[in-house]
Amino acid sequence: MYLFFKTIHILGAALLIGNAIITAFWKIYADRTRGPAIVAFAQRLVTVTDWVFTGSGIFLLVVGGYGMLWVSGVDPFSLGWLFWGQAAFYFSGVIWILFLVPTQIAQARQARSFADGAPVPTSYLRLGHRWLAWGAVSTLPLILAFYMMVAKPA
Repeated sequence: MYLFFKTIHILGAALLIGNAIITAFWKIYADRTRGPAIVAFAQRLVTVTDWVFTGSGIFLLVVGGYGMLWVSGVDPFSLGWLFWGQAAFYFSGVIWILFLVPTQIAQARQARSFADGAPVPTSYLRLGHRWLAWGAVSTLPLILAFYMMVAKPA
């Protein structure tokens, strides 16, 4: 049972971190075209991939991580690496909820207004820079959490 939960946990980490990085990569390139249809399509896919990959990654991480703890009888706060890994994971989630989600919602609303070919407004591009900056900030704690889970430093 432990290996089952561990597999789910690793799959969740791959989905979450992989989606965070690759979504930023292709969104940057889509936004740089300034083509209204391309930018609007990319923005819509940010929402879709967040629901599918980020959401399922978070779910699998939580189920797998706490499932491993439950099966092994380990207290989630008993080990430093485990505490700091969880803290980094939840800190990333707070950043995501407070800054990334509202920015994505604002961009999605704007993208619907220019999807038919109207010019991409500079306000959308400014929000894109904000989204990218907060996305990087929220990804760093995920990488720290990943390190903590793999290296298990004392």
